[in-house]
Amino acid sequence: MNTIYIVLALAAIVVISITVIVISQMREKARIERIRKITALEDSYKRCNRLLSELPGQYLAPDLKLLLLKRIEDICNDLAGLKSGLPVDEWREAALQRKTLIRENRDDVKVTKIDSPEKSTYVKELLQNLFKMIESMHKSGRVDGATAKKNLKYVLFLVHKTHADLHVFQAREHIRQNQIRKAIHSYHLASTEMGKSRDNPLAMKAVKSFRTRIKELETASADGNSKESTASHSCMDKQWDNFLHDEEWKKKADYDD
Repeated sequence: MNTIYIVLALAAIVVISITVIVISQMREKARIERIRKITALEDSYKRCNRLLSELPGQYLAPDLKLLLLKRIEDICNDLAGLKSGLPVDEWREAALQRKTLIRENRDDVKVTKIDSPEKSTYVKELLQNLFKMIESMHKSGRVDGATAKKNLKYVLFLVHKTHADLHVFQAREHIRQNQIRKAIHSYHLASTEMGKSRDNPLAMKAVKSFRTRIKELETASADGNSKESTASHSCMDKQWDNFLHDEEWKKKADYDD
């Protein structure tokens, strides 16, 4: 009998030991998974902040900024549930304050010029990250299909504009150096880029503007009147630099044939 008790006791010890090990492993896996989730959410928060702060201000339409801030709020809610120890309340409060500024049309817009291939490439990378984020929000059910489609289409439009911005900058440089044929070629490239967003009336207005500018340069080049092309160019500069937030041009883009 004693032998049986000893065997049962040993068996119980083995079972308890295995149970303790299994529970410890499960807790460790849960701890690692929690850390992984916190890290992923913190990275997502940093990406959203990076997009809000580093994308050209003229690119960030109010709807797009509100979408990014919604994502930040969702991240804060998820982190709060994980008890991460991160300053989640501060992040959430900052997002709410920014939303108020946007809705009251008091949010600052810092215009950034795309004046180098490096800057164009960097902005394109940011836009690609934004595109993926919106896709992810749609797949997870955080935004509806219509909202996702509208914003994804707008981001693609911004990618085309980024390329066009660079071509316009190069055209301006060519004009300053009196290299009119090269300037015309750059404007052709800018027109082609904006033409990729055919369903965007503002893009089509830009295409018409580029074509008009090309004709002006061709006429000025044939007449040998570089002063006229420079004067007209300054007007084109102003239109292009402001066309994403120029209400009058937007109105024309919506209604002009």
